Amino acid sequence: MKKQFKLGVIGCGVMASAILRGAVLSDFLRAKKIAVSDLNESKLDEMYDLGINAFTDSRYVAENSEYLVLAVQPQQFAVLSEQLNGVRPEKVISIMSGVSKNTVKNALGIGVKVARCVPNLPCTIGSGTTAIDMTDFNKNMDDCEFISKLFACMGEVVSLCEDKMNAVTGLSSCGPAYVFMFIDALIDAGVANGLSKNEAKLLAVQTILGSAELVQREDASLQELIMKVCSKGAAALEAIKVFEERDFRSVVKEGVAACVKRAEDLVK
Repeated sequence: MKKQFKLGVIGCGVMASAILRGAVLSDFLRAKKIAVSDLNESKLDEMYDLGINAFTDSRYVAENSEYLVLAVQPQQFAVLSEQLNGVRPEKVISIMSGVSKNTVKNALGIGVKVARCVPNLPCTIGSGTTAIDMTDFNKNMDDCEFISKLFACMGEVVSLCEDKMNAVTGLSSCGPAYVFMFIDALIDAGVANGLSKNEAKLLAVQTILGSAELVQREDASLQELIMKVCSKGAAALEAIKVFEERDFRSVVKEGVAACVKRAEDLVK
């Protein structure tokens, strides 16, 4: 039986709001074909303004949506699954961090198809990255296309198997925090060497933006790009020497590895 809504979303936090805004503002979906639920009515006000159907009844949204996005906090999923007891959504899209597809299937019932997605914070401004496991939908290209295009409204989409999702969490999902920390350190360094905080922030942010764009545009390897900056006798060489002496790469690897380990523990 045809559902009332093409897309239903349970939970209206930061990432869910980004998905909803992206879908509507990019004209991927009409607002009237979308429903969202959240117990906090104040979170639904912005969705009302977009013309999206907003409810406090998650069960109603689950029963009447063709594709159902689970966007609650992982620790809230057990309570949600009890609320949905007896409801059997056919097509589920989960953005719950650390919650495996099998966990979702065991809670919602046999026959449920689940796409597991790991977006990151820049999705909120349309410049993010989302890794998606759509293997449950491989036999239906229409489903795969819908799910991919939904997240493409917020940035780049990468199709990966679920066994790589913890690595994605460590690198991409949590990665913006590492970048913010590096930018903050650059700003502090600039201020320590005579720049105002505003001057240092402008220079640090634009340097990160420009460098990332250069990596995308150039065919050169990262090592080649480093050497373009660190020509013989260049001041940059002195900074690189310090980073290498302090084993900067190992610190980054250890940090990401710790994050991946935490993601693995959450799944267990």
